[in-house]
Amino acid sequence: MRHPGLAAAGVHAVAPACALLVALAACGPAHALEVVRSGRALGAVPTRLVPASGAPSTTLRAQEPAGGLVGRRQDTTLQRSAGPQTILREAEVPRERLEQTRALLAELKARPTPEQAISIDLPADVLFDFDKSDLRADAASSLDKAAELIKSYAAAPLTVVGHTDGKGTDAYNDSLSLRRAEAVARALHRQTGRQAAVQGQGKRQPVAPNTTPDGRDDPQGRQLNRRVQILIGVPSREGR
Repeated sequence: MRHPGLAAAGVHAVAPACALLVALAACGPAHALEVVRSGRALGAVPTRLVPASGAPSTTLRAQEPAGGLVGRRQDTTLQRSAGPQTILREAEVPRERLEQTRALLAELKARPTPEQAISIDLPADVLFDFDKSDLRADAASSLDKAAELIKSYAAAPLTVVGHTDGKGTDAYNDSLSLRRAEAVARALHRQTGRQAAVQGQGKRQPVAPNTTPDGRDDPQGRQLNRRVQILIGVPSREGR
């Protein structure tokens, strides 16, 4: 004889199981997954990337900078000039003498001073014999070029300064440098009709060392210091 309690418990246990079967039936038949293994190595298989169907396309473009400024690369080649591009104090030079003046400035290695005078150094060894103040005959070429340059600056005041090397006493060098400056000033006056002030600076304004760092004599440096300097000054306001 079946016990009434056990019968009731069986009914309650079967009900959930039936509900699960009904739910699985409603889902339809199960889809089986099939796994296929390939014997080829993946390294030998070419790979090709293809955009997914319906995916948005992407285009990369350079961003324009704000303000509309765009950097631009331009190749530049620096070349040595064939000659000076400007003439010292060009406004004073007559137009018909511009090219000649440019050539003379370059040949005489003219340079501006802090006061804007045009400075020319003529080697004393070219102008004078040793310890002498009389111009040599072969000094004419250098003086002719200096005179032609002076003619391009008609209103400029002139100064001629003599310099010596470091040998000898101050008194001797001052006298020698002054006499040499006077000789050059006289030669320029004959060619240009211009009067120049003269100075003898002796050995006080060297442009090179008279001795080497170890104290020995430097003949090349002393040769550079023996010179006569021609200064083409800046015209006064009245002369402009």
